[in-house]
Amino acid sequence: MTDFSGRIVTASPFATSVLAGLAAAPKTLEPKYFYDEVGSKLFDRICELPEYYVTRAEIAILEAIGPELAAKIGRGALLFEPGAGSTQKIRILLDALRPRVFVPADISAEHLHAAASELAADYPDVDIHPIAIDFTRDFALPDAMSREGAVTVFFPGSTIGNLAPGPAVELLDRLGRDTGADWLVIGVDLKKDERILVPAYDDAEGVTAAFNLNILARINRELEGSFDLDAFRHEARWNESLSRIEMHLVSTKAQAVEVLGGRFDFAEGETIHTENSHKYTVEAFHALAAKAGWTPEQVWTGEANLFSVHLMRRA
Repeated sequence: MTDFSGRIVTASPFATSVLAGLAAAPKTLEPKYFYDEVGSKLFDRICELPEYYVTRAEIAILEAIGPELAAKIGRGALLFEPGAGSTQKIRILLDALRPRVFVPADISAEHLHAAASELAADYPDVDIHPIAIDFTRDFALPDAMSREGAVTVFFPGSTIGNLAPGPAVELLDRLGRDTGADWLVIGVDLKKDERILVPAYDDAEGVTAAFNLNILARINRELEGSFDLDAFRHEARWNESLSRIEMHLVSTKAQAVEVLGGRFDFAEGETIHTENSHKYTVEAFHALAAKAGWTPEQVWTGEANLFSVHLMRRA
């Protein structure tokens, strides 16, 4: 591809996505590009914040249901985790299921391989094969996943909520088909009062704001961007009609920004829509998963009904 000045540049997916998103109306950026090394570390901090109930609620459920999962799925399976991040949750499944092979996959290669090295040291009997991929696109699994045995996909953190319902169905269907999965263990955030939801995405310490703004810093670092991070502010909104939290970066003044030689104008108050996090009822998620060929086997919601973990079988 050529940039706006006519120079020949490498057509990275990141560059293509950013240029298209900033040229759109309204402006958008894909949330998968949050997760460079800096963004991945910031997200690990978010998961420890008092306002961010998601991680604590899911971990509590997983710790409670480990024996039930082992009884249903069995031990010695092949385990695949798209979007692998922190190792805290996967350790619970590794302890419960003792898979023969574990394949963690993530878009942030450096973060992924560091985490996989820690797991390999602690679980020497598990054959661990990290793969740096964008799981929203076509990918190939390592040969180790072709071994005989049941395949379980572990998809925690309500990552599925970052997608609109249509693309969510497509991803769940493809994860089942491309991996040959027998089972799916998936975390799904539940719809609840916005007084709980909004602070979870706009914490008092400002870590989520730094996480959101880091995508602009990444554009500056990697795509010759000229974003003034002080001229944008983080905003989290609850959209009741679409049952989702939206994250935006709001321009605090009229300004122009350059990326790869191209100019993008912002009006004061104009936003870049960076992420959605859809919230579901149990029934609504079961209906969505059914469209992707998954049959609910069991669901756990924990004591406070803040979060849900679903065990599903491929139909």
